[in-house]
Order: sequence, then structure tokens, then C-alpha cells
Amino acid sequence: MKPTTNEEFYAGLHLLPRPHYPFPDFTHPELQKQRQEYYQWIDEEYAFQSKEAREKHKSHHLTDIAARGCPFLKNIAELRPLANYTANGAMMDDYFDRCSRDEMYRIMAQVIALLSGENSEEPSENGIFHLFWVLRQDALNCGIPQSIYRRFIKSIQDVLIGYSEEKTYYRANIVPPLPVYLLIREATSGVLPYCDYAVLQKEYRQLPDEIFEHPHIRRIYSLCSLMIGIHNDIISLPKEIHRDGDTMNLVKVLQKEYTLSLHDAYMKALEIHDQYLKEFLVLRDHLPPFGKWQNEVYSYIQDLGIMIAGVYAWHTNDTSRYVNGGYVEGEFPG
Repeated sequence: MKPTTNEEFYAGLHLLPRPHYPFPDFTHPELQKQRQEYYQWIDEEYAFQSKEAREKHKSHHLTDIAARGCPFLKNIAELRPLANYTANGAMMDDYFDRCSRDEMYRIMAQVIALLSGENSEEPSENGIFHLFWVLRQDALNCGIPQSIYRRFIKSIQDVLIGYSEEKTYYRANIVPPLPVYLLIREATSGVLPYCDYAVLQKEYRQLPDEIFEHPHIRRIYSLCSLMIGIHNDIISLPKEIHRDGDTMNLVKVLQKEYTLSLHDAYMKALEIHDQYLKEFLVLRDHLPPFGKWQNEVYSYIQDLGIMIAGVYAWHTNDTSRYVNGGYVEGEFPG
């Protein structure tokens, strides 16, 4: 029976269908070792945060996302920059949760200057910016090809632009229109850098750069980003439905856009997700002719599917971040 009140919806939320992916789930063999480094990052780089915030961050195991999303990286040296981006990016997003759009753009400029090497000076104090400086040093040390690293940094910049643009809606507690949500959520899901970094797995770094700029591949990247953004919205709904300002959630967007009940908005969000999954599979199975690279490109796209399943596995295994009260409240004093 369909719930008729919000309370009935909340009570039955755990019984509703969730996304399902036809891809295997793997974990990187260095997951536990990377997790220990993550704890050390929090202790050393995030000492400016409250003890409560640091302990919550530790319980979220954010570097597991990298270990599940790109499980075929050769070693922990290659895993480390992606884990750094994932954990520092998520914790930074938490910390600056209530900052303004303009403040977030200024923060983005500082981050990208450090990641690109435009500002090569090591920050004098530990913290968010220092950890991004460390990311660049680790990337240089493990020999990431310049073209791949440049795409990775450009995608991180796009993520931070999304973080900036969503502040307008968060601070005003306004639910955005669906087209605006989709544009911003493609960035803020944080997945585009994963699509770029996944090229370091197996032999994909041998693929010509122009393959990664092909519209067919770019659309696959968009689908990866949107699917993960939507399944994050579905998983985080119990937390976000209780917090003012958490307006960048597809269920809330659809509820407003089409004047739906929470239940019907949830089911429509899942329907949109499944449409994107169907499109992903069609595009995977109908690639343009890439000549001698055809099989390698297919394998790369299949591994992007594994990436999606891996990130979802983290979301469904985590029981601390996306629940009511599990979120780390923004402590930025601005």
C-alpha cells in the first residue's frame, strides 16, 4: 500500500526498491592500508576541526570510495592521489557547507593553483590546502602522465564549480528547477575526476587522448556522474530530508517540480536513474569505431561500470554518513 503521509513514507523507506547494477564489485587490495593513512590525514591535517567532526569523518571511511571505485590501480602509490581527492574533497565540502558562492569560488581558485602547480609553494600550515598540495606531490611521485593529470585537475575544478553554484540554493533553502539540478549534480557527484583517473588502470593510459574527448565517451562520463549522484541522493534521503538547506536532492527536486508525494518523487527518481543506466549499457554496446583500440575502449567503459558499482557498494556498506545525525556540520566561521 502506498504511504499517504510523510511519516508513513519515512517508516517504509527501507522497504522501497533501490538501484541495482549489472557490474561486479571489487575492492583494491590496499583498502585497509589506505584507510590507515586516511586516519592519519584527519589527525594531522584536520586538527583545526572539532574532535566530534574528526571522529565522524573517521567513521565514514571516505578513502574506501577510491579503493572500490578504481580497484585495479597497480599499488597504493597510484591509489593515494585519488583517495586524497575523495576524502579531502568530501571533508572540505562538509567544512565549507554554509559558505557563500563567492567564498567557494575563492577557495576553488586556491585549490586549483596548488593542484596545477601554478602555486608550487607548500602551505605553511597543515589543513585542507596543504593536503591538496600533498596530492600533487604524490601524483608527481607516481609518474601520472601529464595529459591524464591535466584532465583529472580540470574535472576537479568542475566539481568545485558545482560546489560553488549549489551554495546559492543551499543558503536560501531553495529547491532548484530540475534542469539546474541535473547540471549542478553532474559536477557535485564528484565522479568526473574518477572517470579520468580510471584511465590509469590496466593499459588504458595507452589510449589516444582524443578518445577521451569523443562525444560518445563524454556522454558516458555524464551518465556515470548522474547515476552516482542520484543513488547518493536516494541513500542520503533520510539525512537530507530532515535538514534545512539540503535542497540538492533529486527526490526533493521532483517533488517540487511535479507536485508529487515523497513516495512518488522517490519512485520517479529511481526511474530516471534506471533510464540513465539503460542508456549507459546501450552506449557501451554501441561504441563508435575506434580501430585497433576498440576492445580496450570497451574494457575501459566496462570498468567505469565497475566504478559505479564500487561507489554504490560504499554507499550501501556505510551506515554512518548518510543517516540523520551522521553528517559533519559545517564549521567554517564565515
